[in-house]
Amino acid sequence: MVGTTEVTNHNEDSNGAIHNSNDVFEEKVDELRRLMGKAEGDPLRIVGVGAGAWGSVFAAMLQGGYGHLREKVQIRIWRRAGRTVDRATAEHLFEVINSREDVLRRLIRRCAYLKYVEARLGDRTLNADEILKDGFCLNMIDTPLCPLKVVTNLQEAVWDADIVINGLPSTETRAVFEEISRYWKERITAPVIISLAKGVEAELEPEPRIVTPTQMINRATGVSMENILYLGGPNIAAEIYNKEYANARICGAAKWRRPLAMFLRQPHFIVWDNGDLVTHEVMGGLKNVYAIGAGMVAALTNESATSKSVYFAHCTSEMIFITHLLSEEPERLAGPLLADTYVTLLKGRNAWYGQNLAKGELSLEMGDSIKGKGMIQGVSAVKAFYELLCQSSLSVLHPEENKHVAPVELCPILKTLYKILIIREFPCQAILQALRDETMNDPRDRIEIAQTHAVYRPYLLGQQP
Repeated sequence: MVGTTEVTNHNEDSNGAIHNSNDVFEEKVDELRRLMGKAEGDPLRIVGVGAGAWGSVFAAMLQGGYGHLREKVQIRIWRRAGRTVDRATAEHLFEVINSREDVLRRLIRRCAYLKYVEARLGDRTLNADEILKDGFCLNMIDTPLCPLKVVTNLQEAVWDADIVINGLPSTETRAVFEEISRYWKERITAPVIISLAKGVEAELEPEPRIVTPTQMINRATGVSMENILYLGGPNIAAEIYNKEYANARICGAAKWRRPLAMFLRQPHFIVWDNGDLVTHEVMGGLKNVYAIGAGMVAALTNESATSKSVYFAHCTSEMIFITHLLSEEPERLAGPLLADTYVTLLKGRNAWYGQNLAKGELSLEMGDSIKGKGMIQGVSAVKAFYELLCQSSLSVLHPEENKHVAPVELCPILKTLYKILIIREFPCQAILQALRDETMNDPRDRIEIAQTHAVYRPYLLGQQP
């Protein structure tokens, strides 16, 4: 049951039959322990680093599946200490608790209910790490999780970890893993790292290229790319924890991606494996760019289906054009990219951010870390993709002007988002002006350029030509 301390021990198949699932989970953990060379009595140590919505849900899913096997596997999550819960959030949290009988009973049983009463009355200040232990993620208060083992000392959390789950935003990944590397200097065996981060940075020297979170982790820690994987898919964290059917891909070297796909798979969360790590990771960042614009269009047109479809046609054509720059076989990415884009436009935090910016309920001065939502990774991704694609060394032939231009000149939506979000030259309404520009090319023309011209630039992802 979601939100209780009891472990779900049964699954129901399509015919309504009940099956004990503990044996299945134990077999999977035994197999992974064998592959990692774990000795009898030495538990497999899994640590989540970062406690945003997806990082917390991911840890809670593992706890729900494997938490009863305490002698074989230990699951904990690290988050920074000191983040306080404001009075309004404490009051809302109290309402959530009292609306869920299972959660209320659990807290009373754990002698943890009184502090939430005191916080509601303003007699006590709660901390984010404190409430996470009880199953409440600060970025996702309305979806109670199972209780988690929370550690606020980073060294304590990671020094002996076998598997590390990177649940940090891409903008924080480098700095935190540089700190982690100091704690791993004496390690004999390298851990396996699974990154959930969807974001990118641009590196312009010695030649333009994208840097992804897995590459940041590799540079920061020296852990081989063979041991670093990316997991992503069209997922909304709260829905996944509430057991809405979902799927994802874990990408990386065959040594770990296949056994980890089996280990992470649950009846409602199907995990496939794929060898194309960096490209899938970049696509996870790219869709966040256009999700912000989709939110703006929705707000500015009063949810006009026609306007949103026009925007979707243009943004997907830009994404297709960009994938042709990045990948030798872009067609393989079409399904995963569109699926991830679709769910992000429907319900993701980046679309929510764009919508609330356009409504005036948020301002750019508030930054891209938003209370109750966490980091809006699409903002930094807009900057990264724009800076990368405005490099003249990547020039492509413009279809009408018959001259070579930087790729960004064929991406008017990306250009407009950069001028709204990064240099703040335009208001949000500029996104509609860009769509209504009579000189804008048919989206099909952009796709045709990508498909008929040699636009692939292997060095953009650090690949050898």
